[in-house]
Amino acid sequence: MSAADFLLELRCEEIPARMQAGARADLERLFRAEMGAAGVAVGEVTVWSTPRRLALIARGLPEATEAVSEDAKGPPEGAPDAAIDGFCKKNGVTRDQLELRDVKGRNTWFAVIDKPGRATRDLLTEAIPAIVRAFPWPKSMRWGAASLSTQSIRWVRPLSGIVAILGDSLVECEIGGVASGYATRGHRFHCPGEVTIGGASDYAEKLRACHVIVDHAERQDLIRERAAKAASEAGLSLVEDEGLVIENAGLTEWPVPLLGRFDEAYLDVPPEVIQLTARTNQKYFVCNSADGKLANAFVCTANIEAADGGAAIVDGNRKVLAARLSDARFFWEQDRKTSLADHAKKLERITFHEKLGTVADKVDRVSKLARWLVEEGIVKGADADQAEQAARLAKADLVTEMVGEFPELQGLMGGYYARAEGLPAAVADAIRDHYKPVGQGDKVPTAPVTVVVSLADKLDTISTFFFVGEFPTGSKDPFALRRAAISLIRLIVSNGVRLNLPLAILSPILHLSIQVIGRHYEGTIVSLKGAFETLGIDASEGELSDDYLTEVTNEDWIRAAVFEPSSRSAGQVLDFIADRLKVQQREAGVRHDLIDAVFALGGEDDLVRLLARVHALQEFMGTEDGANLLAGYKRAANILKKENHTLVTPAEAGVHQASGADREMDSRLRGNGENGTIPRTGDEDPMADVDDPQMRAVYAARSQEKSALSYTPETDEKALIEALDAAGPRAAAAVEAEDFAAAMAALATLRAPIDRFFDSVTVNDPDPPKRTARLDLLARFRDAVHRVADFSRIEG
Repeated sequence: MSAADFLLELRCEEIPARMQAGARADLERLFRAEMGAAGVAVGEVTVWSTPRRLALIARGLPEATEAVSEDAKGPPEGAPDAAIDGFCKKNGVTRDQLELRDVKGRNTWFAVIDKPGRATRDLLTEAIPAIVRAFPWPKSMRWGAASLSTQSIRWVRPLSGIVAILGDSLVECEIGGVASGYATRGHRFHCPGEVTIGGASDYAEKLRACHVIVDHAERQDLIRERAAKAASEAGLSLVEDEGLVIENAGLTEWPVPLLGRFDEAYLDVPPEVIQLTARTNQKYFVCNSADGKLANAFVCTANIEAADGGAAIVDGNRKVLAARLSDARFFWEQDRKTSLADHAKKLERITFHEKLGTVADKVDRVSKLARWLVEEGIVKGADADQAEQAARLAKADLVTEMVGEFPELQGLMGGYYARAEGLPAAVADAIRDHYKPVGQGDKVPTAPVTVVVSLADKLDTISTFFFVGEFPTGSKDPFALRRAAISLIRLIVSNGVRLNLPLAILSPILHLSIQVIGRHYEGTIVSLKGAFETLGIDASEGELSDDYLTEVTNEDWIRAAVFEPSSRSAGQVLDFIADRLKVQQREAGVRHDLIDAVFALGGEDDLVRLLARVHALQEFMGTEDGANLLAGYKRAANILKKENHTLVTPAEAGVHQASGADREMDSRLRGNGENGTIPRTGDEDPMADVDDPQMRAVYAARSQEKSALSYTPETDEKALIEALDAAGPRAAAAVEAEDFAAAMAALATLRAPIDRFFDSVTVNDPDPPKRTARLDLLARFRDAVHRVADFSRIEG
C-alpha cells in the first residue's frame, strides 16, 4: 500500500506568542488521537507555528486503512430481549448474526463486526473538524453571526483559512463556514495575496518565498544570530534572554533585529529596571558595553524588511521606550524620597494571610527570629543589629511604586533603596537577596546577614502556614511551601548552619500565637515564661531569648490554645522538611534506602550532620567491606529477631527520661513512642542513647558483666569479642566527632571477624549460657552497627 504526506494549515488572526508552544503540542496530540481511533498508524509528525498559522505535516500516511473484524461481547444467554435488542442496535447487527460463546462456563452472545477499509482522505475529512472543535486554547472566541449560538466554533482568533492536502489531493472539509483549499497567504505586507500550495513537500519553501519563515525554531535561531550581530557591530554584547528570543519568534513571521539607542541619562536608573522595562513592555533586548555595564542600547525585532533599513522603525521604538523609561525613572526618584523604614510602616495595611495577620506581623516575627539566630551563634559572622534591621526592612519595597509596577523586582529594589539611603552594605545585600534561593538552579546566599534573614523568613513562612492548617495537599501547594522547604535545606546545607530545627520551627509559631493573643485577648496577666516552665521547656538558659517571652492571659488557656497545637505543628513541619530532604537527596543520586537508614536512627535535628552521615554511608556501601558487613548484619539481625533476643532498654534500666514539651518535640523528630521510649520492633537500636551521660555507667556495667563469661569462648568467638571491644568505642568516638568516614572504617574491621564467627561458631548452642552469651554478642555487633546507621533499612 502506497503512502503519502499530509499537510494541514489552520490560519487565523494573530496567535499570542505565549500560546504557540502549547498549541503545537495540542495539535499533534489531537491529530494522533483522531487518526489512531480511526485505525491509521501515524509516524513522524512535524508541527510549526507563526503568529498567523498552525501547520502540521504527517509523513507516510497510508492511502487507506485495512479491513478488520472485531468481536463485541454482549449479554449472556437468557438475558431479557430488550438487552439483546439494544446490543444488536448498538453494533448494527441482527439477532441471527449473533454467536454464542462460552465465557467462564456461561454462554454469552457475541457480535462479529466487519469493518471495511476506508480511504485515509475520508478519515481526515472527519478528523479535521473534530480537532478544531476539541482544541483546548487557554482563551478562545466566537465571531460573526454564528457566534450568537453557543454551539458555534471557537478558536483563539477568527479562523480564516484551512489548507488540507494528502499527497497532492485536497482533503475536503468545512469548519464554521471556512472550507479547505490549496491557497494560503504570505507575509501581511510583503506578500499579502494568495499562495497556492502543492502539498507538504513545497509548503515551507513557497511561504519562504513570500517572506514567511514557517519553522518557529528557524526564526528563533535567526533572531539569536542577527541580534547578537547587530550588538557586536556596535561594539556591544547582547544580554542573552532565551525567553525573549522565543517570544519575538512568536510575534514575527519574517524577523529583522534592529539596534537602537536611548538617552544615556536613563542609565541612572538601576539596570534591572531598564532591562525589565524594555523586556516586559516592549519585548526588546538590552546590551552591555565593553566594561560589562548596561549600555544605552536596545535591539527590537521588526517583522518587515524596511526600505530605509529600519531607521524609521528604530526611531519609533526609541520614542516608545523613552516614555517607558521616563515612567521608571519617576518611580525610582519618588520611592527614594521616603526612607525604607517609613515605607515599612505601610506594611500594616497589607494582609499577608487572613490567618497570619499583616505583612508587618510577619516582619516582626522574622526580625526577632533573625536576631535569635545570630545571638545563639547559629549563623556565624553576622551582626545581630544588622540582621534585625535587614529583616525589618526586607519587605518594605513591597509598597513602593517601582515594585507595584514590576513585582518581579521585589527584594532587588529594596537593596537599591537601602544603598541609596546609606545603609550598611550587609543590610542592603540581605534585603536584596533574602528571597534566595528561589529555584533549584538559583544561587544560594553565603553572606552571613543575608543567610540569617533568608533562613528566618523561610522558617517563619513554613512554620506559621502549617500552624494555621494551610499546608500542601497532593499536587496543590498554593503558598509554595515545598519550594520554601527545599530552599531552606539548601541554605542550611550550603552554609553549614548547625541549627536546632525543632526550636527554630517552634519560635515563629509561638510568636504568632503571642501576636494573636495580644490582639484579641485581655484578662488576668501571667508570665509566658512560667507557661514554658510548666510545659517542661527550659527558658532560663538562653534556649529561648527574652524576645520570645511576654505576658499573656490564662496559663491553662495557653496550654490548650498555644503550646499543644504548636508542638503538633512543629512535628508536622519536621516531617515535611524531612520528606523534602529525602526527595532532594534522591534527586542528587543518593539511594533512598541509605537515606532511610540514617533517618531511622532518629534524634537528629542537625541537617548538616545528618547528610554527612548519609554521604559517608553511601560511600561505604559502595565498597566490598560495606556489602559484606551488611550481609553479616542481616544474618545477625534475623537470628536475634527469630530468637526474640533483646538487651536492656533505658526504661528497663530505670534511667531518667525527658519530660514535657522537650520530650514531645524530640519524640516527634525521632519517631519515638510514648514516654520517650523507642517502639519495639526487634530491629531497633537499644543503645541509641549510649552517649547520654546518665547511660554511660549503665552500659559500662553491662559491658563488664557480659565480658565475664562462664565458659571459655572459641577462637573466632573471642576474636569477634575483641574486635567489638576495639571497634565499638572507635565508632562511637568517631560519630561523636562527626567523622563518619572514620566510623565506617571502624565498622569495616568487624567484617572479617563476623564472617569467621558465623562460619565456625554455633550460635544456638544446646548449653543455655553459651547460647545466651552468643546471642548477646550478636546484639553487641548489631548495636555497634546501629551507632552509625540502621542497617535493617538497607537493601541488598
